[in-house]
Amino acid sequence: MLCFVLEQKGYETIEAEDYDTAISLLKEPFPDLVLLDWMLPGGTGINFIKHLKREEMTRNIPVVMLTARGEEEDKVKGLEVGADDYITKPFSPKELLARLKAVIRRASPTSTEEVIDVQGLRLDPVSHRVTAHEQALDMALPSLRCCTSL
Repeated sequence: MLCFVLEQKGYETIEAEDYDTAISLLKEPFPDLVLLDWMLPGGTGINFIKHLKREEMTRNIPVVMLTARGEEEDKVKGLEVGADDYITKPFSPKELLARLKAVIRRASPTSTEEVIDVQGLRLDPVSHRVTAHEQALDMALPSLRCCTSL
């Protein structure tokens, strides 16, 4: 259901069933954001964030924890290891979308929300999609950020 909600709003999603799969998906093009549960088969969300923040190429990827662990000490620990936001279950899809958008906006402070369209080249900074004459292009986030700040 979560992927469906995000995809309906124009986000491209990649889903990992367990810790090892999630680690293996950390390759270029890097995700614009990681939405992560605390409890993962084969590992923890906390250890995943530590791994992410330890690596130079992935340390700036924003992370949002979405978890049933709602105790204050859990929230504090998640934020202290590097989560940019912490949402507890159950959650409102509208609130989740607003929080994800805010985290992405903070990670790209110079970006605009307006679609840029120049002679058939279309750049959507919100969904991070680029098309040329209605054909999708695959661009890594640093390239996209460079284009939006020109």
